[in-house]
Amino acid sequence: MADTKVTTARFSIGPDRFEILVKPDLALNYKIGKHEDVTSVLVSEEIYSDASKGDKASSQKLMKHFKTTDSIEIAKQILVKGDLSLTTDQRRRMIEQKRKQIVEYINKTFVDPKTRSPHPITRIDLAIEEARISIDPFRRSEDQVKYVVDAIRKILPLKSETIDLIVVIPAAYSGQSYSVLKSMTELKSEQWLSNGSLKVTVSINAGTKAVFLDRLGAATKGKAEVVEK
Repeated sequence: MADTKVTTARFSIGPDRFEILVKPDLALNYKIGKHEDVTSVLVSEEIYSDASKGDKASSQKLMKHFKTTDSIEIAKQILVKGDLSLTTDQRRRMIEQKRKQIVEYINKTFVDPKTRSPHPITRIDLAIEEARISIDPFRRSEDQVKYVVDAIRKILPLKSETIDLIVVIPAAYSGQSYSVLKSMTELKSEQWLSNGSLKVTVSINAGTKAVFLDRLGAATKGKAEVVEK
């Protein structure tokens, strides 16, 4: 939309699409958990099937998919579960922030194997530019570090201290924990135990261990067992 004071949040369920018109900055704050009053986010309380055409969603489809026709409750679900169309300025600011976090992390965690000194921040930033890496504005910066490092290693020699961990995850939490393992570590082995627990050996950058343990603890409600190999 040309009017940057209005943008769209949309949520698709099968072939059905639901859209709401929202205020860009307040909607972004709501989506990332910084804003609680959904009514101040909305430009209108109308639920559309296609906001650009002014087509409203039918009550039958709202009830079918959301179990309510309350537009406020539906808007909350669309904002949390759906996609938010970022303005050009929002996307630029979010990508710059994530990129800065990633560059600073690499600078603090990795060194040039020849000099054993950190690469300058400007050199790391140039390597990301040269590798044409796309930073996801919504994805956690720590979840993008591994992808970025793997990509710029072809341009910039990087070395870090790694440690191996043995992790045992109770069966009830294996599903939600697997994404944490995949995004933050290198899986070296995995084994399903007789009680249903998942036992893995992972290699992880020493600098990310604390963040990894926090994320794993949140995913398993503190029930995972972790020991250094």
